[in-house]
Amino acid sequence: MITRLLVANRGEIARRIFATCRTLGITTIAVYSDADADAPFVAEADLAVRLPGNTPAETYLDMVQILRAARRSGADAVHPGYGFLAENAEFATRVADHAGLTWVGPPAKVIAAMGDKVAAKALLADVGVPMLPTWTEADQVTDYPVLVKASAGGGGRGMRVVRDPDGLAEAVASARREAAAAFGDGTVFVERYVERGRHVEVQIFGDTHGTVVALGARDCSIQRRHQKIVEEAPAVLAPELRARLHEAAVAAGRAVDYVGAGTVEFLLAPDGQFHFLEMNTRLQVEHPVTEAVTGLDLVRLQLLVAEGEPLPFTTTPPADGHAIEVRLCAEDPAQNFRPATGTLHRFAIPGLSGEFTPTKGLRLDSGVLDGSTVSVHYDSMLAKLIAWAPTRAEAARALAGALARAELHGVATNRDLLVRVLRSPEFGALEVDTGFLDRHAEVFAPLLPADLLPLAALAAALASAAARRADAPVLAGLPSGWRNVPAVAQVSRFTGPDGEIEVRYRLDRRGGLAGWSVDQGAADPAGPGPEAADRSAAGPGVERSAVALVESVPDRVVLDVDGVRQAFRVHRVGSEVFVDGPAGAASLVELPRLPLPTAEVAAGSLLAPLPGAVTRVHVEVGQRVAAGDPLLTLEAMKLEHPVLTPTDGVVAELPVPAGGQVRTGAVLAVIEEDAR
Repeated sequence: MITRLLVANRGEIARRIFATCRTLGITTIAVYSDADADAPFVAEADLAVRLPGNTPAETYLDMVQILRAARRSGADAVHPGYGFLAENAEFATRVADHAGLTWVGPPAKVIAAMGDKVAAKALLADVGVPMLPTWTEADQVTDYPVLVKASAGGGGRGMRVVRDPDGLAEAVASARREAAAAFGDGTVFVERYVERGRHVEVQIFGDTHGTVVALGARDCSIQRRHQKIVEEAPAVLAPELRARLHEAAVAAGRAVDYVGAGTVEFLLAPDGQFHFLEMNTRLQVEHPVTEAVTGLDLVRLQLLVAEGEPLPFTTTPPADGHAIEVRLCAEDPAQNFRPATGTLHRFAIPGLSGEFTPTKGLRLDSGVLDGSTVSVHYDSMLAKLIAWAPTRAEAARALAGALARAELHGVATNRDLLVRVLRSPEFGALEVDTGFLDRHAEVFAPLLPADLLPLAALAAALASAAARRADAPVLAGLPSGWRNVPAVAQVSRFTGPDGEIEVRYRLDRRGGLAGWSVDQGAADPAGPGPEAADRSAAGPGVERSAVALVESVPDRVVLDVDGVRQAFRVHRVGSEVFVDGPAGAASLVELPRLPLPTAEVAAGSLLAPLPGAVTRVHVEVGQRVAAGDPLLTLEAMKLEHPVLTPTDGVVAELPVPAGGQVRTGAVLAVIEEDAR
């Protein structure tokens, strides 16, 4: 039996595996990079071994270091999680055959057979699994559009859609670089791209006694950059189609004598035909939705199968209710899903029923806690939130509501996009496919409408004033800014999502709101006169509203707007102010009343949008460029991010060479605008 399990992974999947191990009485061992030294998964492990370095290549992809950690900690088994080395046949061989440890996963020969996705397609076609046309060389491609895919790994990395021959060579080169960085293997292939297809997959499980069972189908069609962000089970399918998918998935598993947890992925075309995409020889990110509707703990089953036990079932278990999962990621969807880094000051989701193990209701599998640092080195996913309910509509409503009420402070996330997807009529009507986000620009809008931002800014200003009064050494009970004879309004200035916001307000003798105004544009340097704060409100959405102050304390402001009370939760961290209200959340930065001088940046400077490494420089000093031309490529969070020229001009400076590391805000290039 397994007594000491080393998890060769990080983040939420390490915590997920540890949770099941605790219930089984198995000692847990973490390995961690320097960047992860203070991460929650390290603190939760019974034992932890440092892997010196930060990048995946130095740490979680280093087989020698991980096996050395297993020996030092006395591990008798290794669980690879997903990503990194989870689908590396050489690692499985080293663990099981060379180190003599129990490998929690399919045999190395199965990983190798399915890891070569081109060979896997040929093998499974022979047992009747439907396939798409596939090419291994770019010059063989004859049918467009096509999809360039990494042969190793998954998660959307190393994938590019190409619609004409001119873009194929660069797409292949870029996919190879990204795949090599993420998986240590830059092999790619090309297959025909199906427009408006649904991504449907079947969870299978096999044991060492010859049993291979389908545990149901999932729909993972809502994707960004070919990576799933919304997954659900069971997939809504006609019974006959579901049966054929299960049959094809089990046939694929039996063809390779599959053992352990695996997923067979298919593309369901609009005409009802389905085609094999790949088999993932590991536990999937989205396994919780299958756990929710079956009641099974898939990690527990993995461990029991690895110990040689037979599966406790031989047929597909019935699905109970419906479950939907979302991947909460540190990224800005409005900026082409640009990854975000920094400190997560608060991470709070209300109404949870449980964490990491199967449960009805709302489940959270998170890799972060309050105060966690989101680094540039790894995947942007912070957590997965899963809702189970008797029906799909109820699950979507509960999940959207919990996300909307969550307090996510310090790092930009895709929360608002996820809520809008879940609440969209098209999602409710199951009008989904892998191109959903491309067709629905409306889901990229923030939850908080721009015309309601003034109320959030007012709440921030009032909470800040209350905090200052609470900290006052004398007369703390007086209203902020109180004067016997009112003269001028109090002023708070913030930077918001669209620039500077100026809030002016006056409080009466009882601490009530005597008047207020908000200017979201450039203000007169002298500022508006004192009469500005006598207006009831400002801003298109609230300009005719009657606003009264009901309560104001440092962390909570209640406003009565046209007879309807609205509560705002306010969280301050230094100059940052996070406001969560009934319409949505706002992140503001309070500006100092007497700002310090800052360094001047040369006109035309292009600043780094995030920390990372400059992998390629596409231009040279003196070269003329047009708006939209690629200047250089940044690599961050295992993805490539092109940096484009914002305007026509001439490249005047390129201070960072290829291979250079940059911080957010560093000057990447200086473009002298065309005077013509």
